[in-house]
Amino acid sequence: MTDLPSNPPTPRRRDRIRRIELSLALILMIYLLAAYLALPAFWKHYEHQKGLADLPMVTRTAQGIPGDPMNVGLIGDKKDLVCAMHEAGWYPADPITLKSSIEIVGSVLLDRPYKDAPVSNLFYLDRREDLAFEKPVGSSADRRNHVRFWKVLEQGEEKRPVWLGAATLDRGVGVSHYTGAVTHHISADLDAERATLAGDLEAARMVTAKYQVAGIGPTFTGRNGGGDLYYTDGEIWVLRLVEACKKNDAPVEAIPSPAMTEFKDQVWRSVVEAIGK
Repeated sequence: MTDLPSNPPTPRRRDRIRRIELSLALILMIYLLAAYLALPAFWKHYEHQKGLADLPMVTRTAQGIPGDPMNVGLIGDKKDLVCAMHEAGWYPADPITLKSSIEIVGSVLLDRPYKDAPVSNLFYLDRREDLAFEKPVGSSADRRNHVRFWKVLEQGEEKRPVWLGAATLDRGVGVSHYTGAVTHHISADLDAERATLAGDLEAARMVTAKYQVAGIGPTFTGRNGGGDLYYTDGEIWVLRLVEACKKNDAPVEAIPSPAMTEFKDQVWRSVVEAIGK
């Protein structure tokens, strides 16, 4: 049986294939430039708090593993912050000691309250958190809202100290996916926990104004220091606290973000709802 001769591509066909390849390469290049350079540049905005522009937006564990991202900010001195958190129903976390470690184990195993249980240390700008607060969820320390704060600016745009915080919801106790150490696992939706903290502070009338600055940017598959998955729109909600613990009876001023950021947030919410996050 005689083999049929193969038909080599004609010059015109080769040109068409080459044009398709070049078009696909151009589309890929445009996508990469947009996804990793152009759009993130549009989303980064610090017009309301310029001193944050050059700061990192992710904490680290003692082993140097990226930890929880920053998602909240507070404006005020330490007394303002402590008073506001107290009024909002959040408790200062106990320091990590042998006694507090035994207490938190008993709380988890025996399902009994420990409203000011210690939190593990995270590090930012080469130091552990300055303050930590929590609010219990249920009857044991295995589930709780909690936030760590670092003072990052002595004076911000308002001529008051600026604090950045990482707020997460502990959903249970387990072991780290990275180190095998016993740790709390967090809920993936960081934006929901950010909203919980902001809502509690506003409900307590401890806030006079609020605005956004850029954090880590939109993230669908982030991992914290224990290897837990998280997702976030990547914004930091900054709340301007009342001074001297004097409650605010006026409406909270909502200072708008740039139009590109508001558009990004709308797209993000639509995508999250569409995929059932």
